[in-house]
Amino acid sequence: MGILEGKKLLVTGVLMDSSIAFHVARLAQEQGAEVVLTSFGRTMKITQTIARRLPTTPQVIELDVTNQEHLDTLAERAGEVLGSLDGVLHSIGFAPQGAFNFLEGTWDDVATAMHASAYSLKALAVATMPLMSEGGSVVGLTFDAKFAWPVYDWMGVAKAAFEATSRYCARDLGPKGVRVNLVSAGPIRTTAAKSIPGFEQFEQTWSERAPLGWDINDPAPAAKACVALLSDWFPATTGEIVHVDGGVHAMGQ
Repeated sequence: MGILEGKKLLVTGVLMDSSIAFHVARLAQEQGAEVVLTSFGRTMKITQTIARRLPTTPQVIELDVTNQEHLDTLAERAGEVLGSLDGVLHSIGFAPQGAFNFLEGTWDDVATAMHASAYSLKALAVATMPLMSEGGSVVGLTFDAKFAWPVYDWMGVAKAAFEATSRYCARDLGPKGVRVNLVSAGPIRTTAAKSIPGFEQFEQTWSERAPLGWDINDPAPAAKACVALLSDWFPATTGEIVHVDGGVHAMGQ
């Protein structure tokens, strides 16, 4: 019996089979969970194609986390597929190219990044609450926001807001029996990473500084941490950030 036996999960952010979200969905199915994926717009067909590479092909429902109508109807639509929910993976982040220049980024660039990458955690949590049972778990993916990283710029600020949002969600959803935690992963060569100009600077940093070493092509360690947090094995943990980065976060600069 797997650690997610009988669980019903909603997984966002599956775009390629290199994504952390894809491996969360794969491992979750292997551990006994029933999974539904989300996507929207032009990426919908891509997600449906990638979904066929999972052990069991899950249904893909439409969700743009910046679209209030999608959010308002999410519980009804996900409920038609799963009936109820035990966990949600937030693996969503977007910033316009202008947001990757800190001094020149416009408010429109920043507002878009904040909406899609930070506020969306609260929006997704609230949208799925009608289906969430006590003991449920919301897990998000972050990139350590304690530092000013090269090239990350306003996306780094959005991640700081995302991490703060997770703590407030943990505060307000705790009385409902729902945990909210984040996994802070080291750099992985995903579709999102490729959209960040100068991403190779992160790759070099991790290869030099991770005491455990770090494989930028292996999303499985981060995915395993997400699956663990979605399970019942962390029943009294909320508002936490679990680092899965080879140990870089603990090293001096």
